[in-house]
Amino acid sequence: MDDLTKNVYGNPHSQHISSKLTYDTIEHVRYRILEHFNTTSEHYSVIFTSGSTAALKLVAEAFPWSSASSENEGSRFCYLSDSHTSVVGIRKIAEAMQVSSVSLKPEDILLSEKSNGAVYEPACETPHLFCYPAQSNFSGTKYPLSWVEMLKSGRLSPMTTPGKWFVLLDAASYVSTSPLDLTIHAADFIVISFYKIFGFPTGLGALLVNNRVSHFLQKTYFGGGTAAAYLVGEDFYVPRKSVSERFEDGTISFLDIIALKHGFDILERLTGGMENIKQHTFALAHYTYTVLVALRYPNGAPVIQVYSDTEFNSPEIQGPIINFNVLDDNGDIIGYSQVEKMASLHNIHVRTGCFCNTGACQRHLKISNETIKKNLQAGHICGDDIDLIDGHPTGSVRISFGYMSTIEDAQTFLKFIITTRLGKADSKLPFQVTPGETAAVTGEPVVQDEWVNKHETGKLGQEDGLLQTELDKSSMTTKETDFHPPATKPGGGLQIPSLTSAATLDGRLPKFTITNIYIYPIKSCAALEVTKWPIGNQGLLYDRNWMIVNHNGICLSQKQEPRLCLIKPLIDLHRKTLVVTAEGMDPIDVPLDENNEKENQICQSKVCADRVNTYDCGEKISDWLSKFFGRHCRLIKQSSNFKRSANKKHTKDSSHVTTASLSLVNEAQYLLINRASVLELHQLLNESDENGTKELLPMRELIERFRANIVINGTQAFEEEKWEEISIGTLNFLVLGPCHRCQMICIDQKTGQRNQDVFQALSASRKRKVNFGIYLMHEPSDSSSSCFLSVESQLLPVLKDTENHS
Repeated sequence: MDDLTKNVYGNPHSQHISSKLTYDTIEHVRYRILEHFNTTSEHYSVIFTSGSTAALKLVAEAFPWSSASSENEGSRFCYLSDSHTSVVGIRKIAEAMQVSSVSLKPEDILLSEKSNGAVYEPACETPHLFCYPAQSNFSGTKYPLSWVEMLKSGRLSPMTTPGKWFVLLDAASYVSTSPLDLTIHAADFIVISFYKIFGFPTGLGALLVNNRVSHFLQKTYFGGGTAAAYLVGEDFYVPRKSVSERFEDGTISFLDIIALKHGFDILERLTGGMENIKQHTFALAHYTYTVLVALRYPNGAPVIQVYSDTEFNSPEIQGPIINFNVLDDNGDIIGYSQVEKMASLHNIHVRTGCFCNTGACQRHLKISNETIKKNLQAGHICGDDIDLIDGHPTGSVRISFGYMSTIEDAQTFLKFIITTRLGKADSKLPFQVTPGETAAVTGEPVVQDEWVNKHETGKLGQEDGLLQTELDKSSMTTKETDFHPPATKPGGGLQIPSLTSAATLDGRLPKFTITNIYIYPIKSCAALEVTKWPIGNQGLLYDRNWMIVNHNGICLSQKQEPRLCLIKPLIDLHRKTLVVTAEGMDPIDVPLDENNEKENQICQSKVCADRVNTYDCGEKISDWLSKFFGRHCRLIKQSSNFKRSANKKHTKDSSHVTTASLSLVNEAQYLLINRASVLELHQLLNESDENGTKELLPMRELIERFRANIVINGTQAFEEEKWEEISIGTLNFLVLGPCHRCQMICIDQKTGQRNQDVFQALSASRKRKVNFGIYLMHEPSDSSSSCFLSVESQLLPVLKDTENHS
């Protein structure tokens, strides 16, 4: 910031003084990068790219591939199966050049020197490319850097094909926490990501090219700044001399590049260098790993399954990455999306899925090629939250430590695992206290490990004692409290029926009655409870018609801004006004519909990946919201002439897709919950709080957390999940499926305070998916009369076919 305020940096493709300053600063940064990897510009050139992926693509496009012919088998592209997607993608470029690609397992590379020596033929100049990661981004396994020289010298060969091997080293994950000496491990091409080293700037990487092979790279396209001279009307083009200038098409991201200089300065000043970072981050990973693998349920079953090729014995073969899945006490895997939601409640950021490394994911999770294809047919794609299919995991959870990570970070994560999986009563069980010791939770003797970091041991031991103290505090007990069901209130909730018996009519299903109706005019804001309300073509009239967006136009939700629940919207149908209120603020009116007399600002927004047309509700309400939240906010409303179709994944009959329209809801027109289901959860919370240390949530507050439109008085918990359709008077609704819950149910809708107990209790009881409530879609009838939903209306469900057959 100080640099940018004191200096003017111009486009480096000019001779202006500000441009010359930019050029000179960038050249200094190139020097600094090479110095960081213990080399010089005599040996390597730095080509800036938009990231490590772009660097890999650059090599693939410029490599001198030799197509197969009658005289020559042609080039080969080989890559380790434990490679990032961006490496595997090179095979499509190779395929276009009629070059074969082969993936190899790590064990396949380690062939004997004798057998490979026969393959090595110095006279054969056919160029082959081998790419492997210095460190697996999936498991943190470090692959030997010695492979570089062995491959180049011919003592190691990926396959029995004569020719000359070039080595492309994917160092993006490795160099984030480990030193790389290019005087020792002089790979031909090295790709790096500065985002992974510093966290900022994003979208900036580099390709380091060994000057001995730079002349081999072939380039066809030329962009601004790469030409020494060219003609428009004639095929005449002369590239610039330096490798960097030839391959950096267009104006490079010079302000981001200048930021790197400060990044290296800070890194050196705070840490003393990459060797210290390597030792520090490994100590944290070793400590965390040792505790995780020691954790056991009371029945002796492990809590965590770690996916690793090492036992975290040495930073030379293992990076500071732990990849794992959480198990229940039966040994079944808990889906990664459920773990991720729980972690976010503890302000812990993890990454989940397959981490753009399908090969390692398949190997460690034992997922076959056929299963990958079947999972795709089942709707699972990379990066989604479908974490279990037929009980088998589609991915895992990964935690990584960087040079800014601390022992407190590690212990916060461990406390999260212990609290959520073992519970407060089990948190006293003994476990290891230093990075060099491992103690089983069952109380078995401590086993001394081979590697102890001398710089970290004392601190870890001291801090671990603090962790144990905190866990001891959480186990304090007080007396138990009794549960009393809520009483009947006029126009609202009814007395909850017994869960063990239910009156039936003619042997059929018992009567179900609507006890509460809620609308949420402004998405993620407080509910408006009504006793009778009209039905619109998108759900309950005016339900989620408005939403609050930040200065970038991004929709705010309670997950990012819990205070949204303190905004209380009221609808006056007679005055056609939305009245927005909040404590400490004067009420403000907003018209229910667009004002045709003035020009509204039309804008586009996104809701659950859907584009929606909206209009801005004006400066007056924007100022009101900005004052309340202390940052710039705006209120926008879905345009009345815009139709957002229901999500096709919820509908089996394609005819429903064309008739159903959505407001700004996430998934469906209506959400229904069952009081019997809420009561079961309420009792679970009471049981989990067996020592009475906390005041039990009132039933009404628990209901409010699930933000349903329709609340009914069922007879059995979660019986609503067996329904296929329901009728309420003349209204028919199709059941689209269960609602997969997120962290919002942990927010007290009266105060905006977070408490993870509700999500944790629901997660423990529902096992595989944290489902609660069902989505409904209204099936419009031909009747032109107005439709209403009313409290005390009876509901008639239709069971799914599978239930009828039983």
